[in-house]
Amino acid sequence: MAATIQQIDTWRAARSEHQRLEFKEAKTQFDNRKLYKYCVALANEGGGHLLLGIEDQPPRKVVGTAAFHDPVEMAAKMFHTLGFRVEIEEVMHPDGRVLVFQIPGRPLGTVYDFEGAYLMRAGEELVPMSEDRLRAIFAEGQPDWLSQAGMSDCDDDKVVQLLDTQSYFDLLHLPYPVNRAGVLERFESEKLIKRDGGGWTITNLGGILFAKKLDQFDRLARKAARVIVYEGKGKARTKLDRPGIKGYAVGFQGLVEFINGLVPSNEVIEQALRREVKMFPEIAVRELVANALIHQDFTESGTSAVIEIYDDRMEISNPGKPFISPDRFIDEYQSRNERLADLMRRLGICEEKGSGVDKVIEAVEAYQLPAPDFRASDRRTSVILFAHRDFEEMDRPDRIRATYQHCCLRYVMNERMTNQSLRERFSLPVGKVATVSQIIAATVEAGKIKIADPSQTSTRYRDYVPFWA
Repeated sequence: MAATIQQIDTWRAARSEHQRLEFKEAKTQFDNRKLYKYCVALANEGGGHLLLGIEDQPPRKVVGTAAFHDPVEMAAKMFHTLGFRVEIEEVMHPDGRVLVFQIPGRPLGTVYDFEGAYLMRAGEELVPMSEDRLRAIFAEGQPDWLSQAGMSDCDDDKVVQLLDTQSYFDLLHLPYPVNRAGVLERFESEKLIKRDGGGWTITNLGGILFAKKLDQFDRLARKAARVIVYEGKGKARTKLDRPGIKGYAVGFQGLVEFINGLVPSNEVIEQALRREVKMFPEIAVRELVANALIHQDFTESGTSAVIEIYDDRMEISNPGKPFISPDRFIDEYQSRNERLADLMRRLGICEEKGSGVDKVIEAVEAYQLPAPDFRASDRRTSVILFAHRDFEEMDRPDRIRATYQHCCLRYVMNERMTNQSLRERFSLPVGKVATVSQIIAATVEAGKIKIADPSQTSTRYRDYVPFWA
């Protein structure tokens, strides 16, 4: 596709840079090695465009670039260095010269590297690819884990004996077929089972969602969600350790109710009436448990989603490093297991549109709780829900995290964070304006948020947006 002035202006109007779009000023020059790294990372993300001569912050003014005066020569040099062809187009925009690098996507099952580093995008940064992401790429073209056999050599009776077919139709609000053939045909169309000679193979997808008992499937028993309750704030004393029994779809509601039943309650007084309130919002627990089940890396052996309850917090974790940075969970969405996510959405268990974390943050703010802490390690992704703490008990990281998440929530709601909105989030009086201003300043200094309009000099009327906006 030939780049045009109109197309460039369309790219400039994008809400933010993403895995396939990058802007750089490069007024006079641009480092070759940096260019190679960006091209490799964008190619590994499926291809995209790198534009030189444009500011990377909205409104992304065209400043023009003098870099790479001979695009044909540079394209040849890049092919020799990278091993794949990058087309470079020179566009004379009314506001200056723009170079458009059209970067192809990597071939299926292949990943590009530069000087031995397999690179990908993480927000606005270039980072080495995680181990699970590399495994997923190398496995492309092969049957994924969900489509592999969970149990083979099943006749019609055994399929219905092992899978809760009634729950499938109940969750979709569909009438149960008049005969078994109709049930099996529907399950086959969903790839929950597949024909195997004269019988059936139950796929891992069918088993993990609809198994009446997961331990009847050798490969699925260790994938059951596990709930652990500790005495105190550490792992020294365990009060309860219970794995799930049923498949995710048929057992999800029971799992959430079981977890909420274990969560302590606090007594609050409203207008002289006493009532019990759970320590954590039920909707937050539901959304986070659903996310842990859906986004886990099933290729990790001997591990599963785990819900750990302490006296002062709940930790929900799942195997696998996320595809996107935890800082972007609130505004971006990339499913690791698309077919599982699609079916769970249609069954009413989750929403496949990235709004789950929004609901979590909104519920946490309504409960006046500390901000959740989203964490990613090499092998697991986790989120921590904290019990109520007064504002004075929150430390600096707690306050910065809450400010950033509040700013993100306002932004995705098409609103802006202000001193007043943050005071309301922390339930602070007007007299705490200066304190809140200090928190905002600390969050700006941490690089998590920025002033929406830098030309606004009055601190009273300033509003703020996330760093990536």
